[in-house]
Amino acid sequence: MLLALLASATSLAFGPSAAHAATTTPCVVDTTTGCIQGTLLRSDGKPAAGVTITAKLGGTSLPSKTDDTGRWAIPVKAAGTYTVTLNEKTLPSGQYLANAKTNDRQVSITLGAVAGTIFQLSTTKGAVIDNNNTGSDFSWQRLAQQSASGIRLGLLLALAAIGLSLVTGTTGLQSFAHGEQVTLGGLLAYTFANTFGFNLILAATISVVISAATGYFQDMLIWKPLRKRGLSLTQLMIVTIGLSIALQYAFQYFYGAATVRIDTNNPKTIDLGGVVLTVQSYVAMGISVVVLILAGLFLLKTRTGRATRAVSDNPALAAASGIDVDRIIRLVWTIAAGLAGLSGVMLGLVLNGVNWQTGLQILLLIFAAVTLGGIGTAFGALIGSLIVGVIVELTNLVLPGDFKYATALFILIVILMFRPQGIFGRRERIG
Repeated sequence: MLLALLASATSLAFGPSAAHAATTTPCVVDTTTGCIQGTLLRSDGKPAAGVTITAKLGGTSLPSKTDDTGRWAIPVKAAGTYTVTLNEKTLPSGQYLANAKTNDRQVSITLGAVAGTIFQLSTTKGAVIDNNNTGSDFSWQRLAQQSASGIRLGLLLALAAIGLSLVTGTTGLQSFAHGEQVTLGGLLAYTFANTFGFNLILAATISVVISAATGYFQDMLIWKPLRKRGLSLTQLMIVTIGLSIALQYAFQYFYGAATVRIDTNNPKTIDLGGVVLTVQSYVAMGISVVVLILAGLFLLKTRTGRATRAVSDNPALAAASGIDVDRIIRLVWTIAAGLAGLSGVMLGLVLNGVNWQTGLQILLLIFAAVTLGGIGTAFGALIGSLIVGVIVELTNLVLPGDFKYATALFILIVILMFRPQGIFGRRERIG
């Protein structure tokens, strides 16, 4: 689980329920309601359904029961520090609570916010697993589960990373506002699916189109004029940082700080060979693969795609050969923003939530993927994304969860020490 950087992105918005009866009804946060929530999985990674979890504050006891996906939620009407306890008698046969001495959890919650806690299960009674999943409960099934999660994350990162790599290759600019394009896609999908009532396919399509349009107008109104004025890449990068901050606060102003769900239905899971992922995850992975293949065919087989690669390789030589560099750059900005928006939609569905800083939380991983694969190479960004995604998830097998991102960046540093241009990048002469 992405506990370090994606905690708020993985928060689930569930809707209200009765105060004193165990329930699996969703819980929605508002100004008078807060939600304590989590997901309970068996030791083999499958959902643990029908388990009772209770939150207590003073003399008030608020029970909840896990649903078929292992999710549980407790709506609260009073802020405070609740004692959250799992009823071990309701666990599935052969499953035991790990770290049973810490069963009573202290969870602080405020109204209008979501707080979570994670209970771990084991097949061994009295098992002790460190709180960060360091891998002491290793199994081949868990290895397969984490690998699948890593591929899923890598594919979603690749959608955003390929666009950023093309932008960097054609303009030399590393855009810090690229993460906000990811956030925009997710929030637009939420708006069209929930506010306007569109079905998910139509909502996602409109969101991607609008995201692509923002890339087009960004280049027309901001980046081309600044390029014509001769601003250095450092100055342009500072502008992207300012744009990133402005967009983050705009998102927070219009959508608030809470996590919102694109699909309000509880996701169903599919077990393939012991790997349990949600239906949304498989759909997102399939769409990502198709889009990435189409992007590759565009770059390899079309005249415009070849022109894009030429501009990325050598803008001056491409211009001398008759290619309209400004037109190609604007097309790249459009495609990059559209792919980032699609990544945001897919992340919102896979993580079951999106908020104002979802893109910011994965921006560092996107940069790592682009740099690892080789700046300016779309195919390198794809490979770099898959490597980063798998490393991030597999790290959970041997190290605490909060170390996942540090491990990915450490491997990035090691590879760049021996191959500074990245895996598929070209050596460049300096000076």
